[in-house]
Order: sequence, then structure tokens, then C-alpha cells
Amino acid sequence: MSFAFSELDFLKPELGAEYTGEGTHFAVFSAHAEQVELCLFTEDGRQEIARLPLPKREGDIWSGFIAGVGPGTVYGYRAHGPYAPSEGHRFNPNKLLLDPYAKQVLGELTWDDALYGYTIGSAEGDLSFDERDSAPFMIKGVVQDPAFDWDGDEAIRRPWTDTIIYETHIRGMTMLHPDVPDELRGTFLGMASDPIVDHLVKLGVSAVELLPIQYFVDDRYLTEKGLRNYWGYQTLGFFAPQPRFLSRNRIQEFKTMVKRFHAAGIEVIMDVVYNHTAEGNHLGPTLSFRGLDNRNYYRLSEDDPRHTYDTTGTGNSLNTAHPMVMRMVLDSLRYWVNAMHVDGFRFDLASTLGREQDGFEREGRFLDAIRQDPILAGVKLIAEPWDVGHGGYQVGGFPHPFREWNDKYRDDVRRFWRKDPGMLSDISERLVGSPVQFNHSDRNATSSVNLLSAHDGFTLMDTVSYNDKHNEANGEGNQDGHSNNCSDNMGAEGQTEDGFILSARARRRRAMMLTLLSSQGVPMILGGDELGNSQGGNNNAYCQDNETGWIDWKGKDDPFLAFCQKAVAFRKANPCLRQEPFLIGEVDEEQHFELVWFAPDGTPMREENWNDGELRVLGMFVCRRRVVGDQETGNCLLLVLNAGGDCAFTLPSINGVEAWDRVADTGAEDSFATHPAEETAMVYEASLAIFKPRGCD
Repeated sequence: MSFAFSELDFLKPELGAEYTGEGTHFAVFSAHAEQVELCLFTEDGRQEIARLPLPKREGDIWSGFIAGVGPGTVYGYRAHGPYAPSEGHRFNPNKLLLDPYAKQVLGELTWDDALYGYTIGSAEGDLSFDERDSAPFMIKGVVQDPAFDWDGDEAIRRPWTDTIIYETHIRGMTMLHPDVPDELRGTFLGMASDPIVDHLVKLGVSAVELLPIQYFVDDRYLTEKGLRNYWGYQTLGFFAPQPRFLSRNRIQEFKTMVKRFHAAGIEVIMDVVYNHTAEGNHLGPTLSFRGLDNRNYYRLSEDDPRHTYDTTGTGNSLNTAHPMVMRMVLDSLRYWVNAMHVDGFRFDLASTLGREQDGFEREGRFLDAIRQDPILAGVKLIAEPWDVGHGGYQVGGFPHPFREWNDKYRDDVRRFWRKDPGMLSDISERLVGSPVQFNHSDRNATSSVNLLSAHDGFTLMDTVSYNDKHNEANGEGNQDGHSNNCSDNMGAEGQTEDGFILSARARRRRAMMLTLLSSQGVPMILGGDELGNSQGGNNNAYCQDNETGWIDWKGKDDPFLAFCQKAVAFRKANPCLRQEPFLIGEVDEEQHFELVWFAPDGTPMREENWNDGELRVLGMFVCRRRVVGDQETGNCLLLVLNAGGDCAFTLPSINGVEAWDRVADTGAEDSFATHPAEETAMVYEASLAIFKPRGCD
């Protein structure tokens, strides 16, 4: 079959390969290329069958239309231009390049020296020029038909106050689940299977936050060690799902998963990596962006454009300050919302995306572009508010409507329940949504995404089981991963048969989980924490695509799972725990308080109480009163957090309360049984007890 571009003056605004019904329009950006060639391949991607120069250039967009070419066509690009690394240019037409807008990726990247634009081993290093063809080792793009029967599927748009996030991994969630069919394990369809969806519905979470599912690369140094990029933070294709998550190599499987989750009332949030790509530093391979226009796609050193400017720790930083690179990112985000129906995004190392010439800028171009976008401004946006560059730690620094991962919450809750001294002021901040960080610029308490654990770091079980990280399996001499985990093995490092230690660990996990679900802000649960999942002390399982990184369903802790289900339901039943405005202790006209802190003797906390480094007990009264028409409703609770020994806590008289019921107690066998409370209530060691005014909603 012969291929030729149409001679018609045909220009579509879309970039990428767009099937029109009559043929396919190809378009790609490069400002510095002298010529861009479209390469077509056989269906299996093994043989190049056509190489056609794109005939049209307008505004640095190269394009062409081929009639009769449709879905399933396999393709890539080659770009001609100067190979001048010292000037920031690395064009090499011997290297096949993945379309940055490819909607599907075919094949597996096979690491070979031919993938590099320079000759590895040359005395000239990256200044040398490699003439080998990389196509036999490269992945390729596949033209897509966007048609899919969504059957009325619509975005859920659940309020942040009602949101409970569950962070998980497609393979980690499904590989060891005994009821997921073998052929679906590790795939989007496995994630959408009844056993997984039923588990999430019973747990009560409202959103799944999926670790990266856009096409990513297995780092060469990992494959040479027999490991794999498990987490996926090495993106190369911002529009394409990761092929290893497809059971039949059809991107419609991702859409099926989203549709299934929406039917169950669960939103889908994607963890996205737009801060860097998988091409690494100046010594990395030439796979896509580097070969198309290295000088524009990446931030380069002002002093020496041969080198990339890296604020991500991966070797490069995407140059979102360039309008066409920013357009690519925004087009990608809009594609996942419009075509794939996702409900939001968590931005990895988001501080890099907010960097301008002088550093991070909360009113920067990229953040402003998202905020003004009519599509993106309406979805859930979560920032990981740091990177590794100077001034990169920006917790509380992002503008509305962004929410932010709050590592201060994680660390302070861990330290409090570890019995660190002097933690009362810190834990009080975390319980009310971290106002020091977020109560500014008209932001509210849901700006804080609270977490006990995440994919990066110890699981909840490992937080109470290990003092030190154990990352030897990563092959980096246990030098990778954080060393300050705010953890406590409670008497034995790792697994133990000691019943006393096991009981103490279970009690602390209950206290920590209920603290999370009783705090103002947006709670996020790490997938598997509700099951007591352990990673054997590995706090950086980024390359452990195996039993270490996967959730152990057979070893699940059924009592703790039941506790978590009840704790989630408890949060949902008590709106005072999930308020939007920050609570600042206001009193209404009838002397009703919304927030008061109490000492164990039942009196409001005084300065000497806050400054008592040995006091490990704190009472928090929180109330939500609303008037709708002629009806007034009230929901009030008293939380008593006790990280010390057994404590007799005097229940206060406030807002006209005459009697209290104990409605939750992590130190009791039945943690959510309701019992009348005495005026002085015993709050057990290392536990959280919650009391409700008798007769209160």
C-alpha cells in the first residue's frame, strides 16, 4: 500500500494524530526543526513501511493529512535539524520519536545504546553523534478512534467536604486479590472488577487516586538489575494509558473502569507527572521531546544550554513556561477530562510547575492557566507542594482551587501518637485543618489533604512496626528513601509473635485512623492500610513490582478493616468533622461555641497547659450549627486524644450540654458502641475517645 499526503490546504487545530472518518491528520510542534518526517509501520510495529516529510508548517506546527489511514495505524516521527548540544539542540533523524500527543503506545521499550542521540562510550560523550536507527527498540504511537458508549456517564463533582480519597496502584490493588480473575489482575478491568469496587464501596471512600497510569518508562538501570518502575513516575506519553494495565491492548478499558467507578459513586483522580519526563539529563536517551525540540521542551541551564536545569531530581524539568509546552500539558489534562471522564488530578512535584524565572510563583502562568480554564477549574486539583529545587517546599503556597498534600499532618499525627513530648499545639493545628498553612487568601479547611501514609514512605502498619527503613531489595545499599519516618516499632523491629506488642500496634493504628477521619480537611487513606498491609519496612518501593509493593489480601486484618469501615461511616454521619470554613472558636448570640480546647480537668486549655511538654491529653469540642428556614440543627462532638496512660477526663459543661454519650473509643473492644458517660470519664491509654451530647444529632 502506498501512502501520500493530501495536497489540500488542510489544517486542524488539534495536535497529534486525529482520525476524521476519512483519514488521519498528523500534527506535531517543533520550532527549531528543519524537517519532520512521519514514519508508518506494520501493525506489529516491527517494520517501517513509509517515511513521509510533513508537508505543511504554520506557527512551528508541522502537519499533513493522509486519506484512508485510520485507527490502528502505527506511527512515529523523525526530526531533522542541528545537532549542537552546546546550543541546546539535539536533533538526530536516526532516532524514532514518540508523538507527544500519542493516544496509545504500542510495544515495550527495549533498552539499547541506539536509543541515545550520541554514541555511548565515545570520548566526546554527548557531543558525539550516533547514526544507528533506534526504531527496532522504540515504542510507537497508534491512531485511535475516540468513539465510546458512555451511556449517560457524567462527572460526580462531589464536594470536598464529602470527599474521602483512597490512594492506590492498579497492579498493587489487584495482583494478589484472590477473587479478581487471573487474566484481569494488574489491569484497568481488574481494578473495575466487582471484588475491588465492592471493597471500596463497603469501605465508604468517595474517590480513588491512581498512581501514574499515563505511559511511563522502566529506567534502564532498573531493568539491568531485574527490577521495574513500579510507581510510574517517569512519564513519556501524557495522553496514552500505560500498556501493561491493558488486558487486550484497547484504551477503551480505561474508559470502562471510569464508567464502572462512576456507577458506584466513586470519583477517579489521576496522579500525573508533568514536571519532568523519562528522557533524563543531557546523557539520557532521545525518545520524544529531546529529539523534537530539546531547547523548548526542557528548561536548560542559562550558562550552558548543553545541560538541563533540574528541580525534580530526575535530570530534567519540563519547560511549561513555553506556550506550546504549556499547551501540551493543558491539552493532556483536558483530554483526560473530556475524552476519558476523569474527575481530577494530583500533580507530582507541583512546585516545579509553578516555577517562573525567579522561582516558585503562586500566581505563575501555569497555575493561572489551569485556574482560568473552564474545564479544568471545575475538577479536583491536588498539588504535591514541593520539589527538590531551591525554595521548592511550598505547603500552603498554592492558590484556590488547588488542594495540597499535607506532610505536616502526617508527621505531627505520627509524633503525637508516638508520645513525643510537647505535641499538643501541633496536633491541635492538624485537627482543625492546619490554619497556619492554609487559612489565608480566602482558602478553607478543605485545602489540606490529610494523610497518615502514602505510596512514598512507610505504610500505616510499618509506621508502628519499624524504627528504620529496610530498602535493601532496591539495590541501593539502603541509602534511598527517607530516614526520618516518625515511626515506632513498639518493642520489636518488624514481625513479632509478642501478643502485647501486637495489641499495642493495633490500638495505635485505630487511634491514628480515627484521628485522620475526625480531622477537618480532606482525608486520604493509603490503599491497603485498612487491611494492615506491610511492605516489610521498605519505605521506597518504587521499583518493587512484586509482593513487596502489592497489597496482601490473604493476610488482611479483618477486625481493623471493620473498624475502618465504621470510622468512615462515623465521619459521614457527623458533619461537624468535615466543615468548609476554618473553625476559630467563634461564639454566636446564644453563647454557642464552635470550637473549644479542654484540659483533663474539664476546664479550657490555658497557656501553662499548652506549654506542658509532658501533657499528652487534649480535649477538642467541635460543633456545627446550621439554621435552614425555621429549623436549627446542631452536630457537636468532644474528641479526647490520649497518647499517655489511662486518664480520668472531666467532661465539660458547654453549649447547654447536660449529659454525654461515649460514641467512639479506640481503646474499647467495640470501638463504636454507644454508652452513657459519667461526668468524669476514663479515657484509656493510647486511645481516642469521642463523646456526643445526649440527644444531639
